[in-house]
Amino acid sequence: MRILGIDPGYATIGFGVVESGRGMLTLRQYGTITTPAEMAFPQRLQTIYHDMQRLIDTVKPDAMAIEELFWGHNVTTGIGVSHGRGVILLAAAENQLPVFEYTPMQIKQSVVGYGNATKKQVMDMTRRLLRMERVARPDDAADAIAVALCHARSATSLLHRMNN
Repeated sequence: MRILGIDPGYATIGFGVVESGRGMLTLRQYGTITTPAEMAFPQRLQTIYHDMQRLIDTVKPDAMAIEELFWGHNVTTGIGVSHGRGVILLAAAENQLPVFEYTPMQIKQSVVGYGNATKKQVMDMTRRLLRMERVARPDDAADAIAVALCHARSATSLLHRMNN
């Protein structure tokens, strides 16, 4: 199974592609989609949409795993991220790509085994599980890899198989 993990945003969108099969996890690719701050917001969303379409076409994933939004103190930023997340989900829907959503706590629990793990712990465990020499950079890409890894581990669980 090829999983496209997404850390949503509108300035920087992280992505990570993880291949899962026969008990093996392999990192295939990671990076970011970025939009310039000086660009008008509707054009930023358009750029995200078109870049996501190209990424899906290039990677040919079997599923998309995306982080659910956590509403912190900055509601204005959260609204912008929500818009970015919306066009990402639209691109997935237009490609008939199944989407799986995970909360930050679910991702931490799946990757580290502890729902209140620190960002550093998640990044280090992701590096270890995927046998990477160093933690992926930038952080948005590392976060997206963790989302993909979360889905790889969730999708292959016995409970998931029993429910299908």
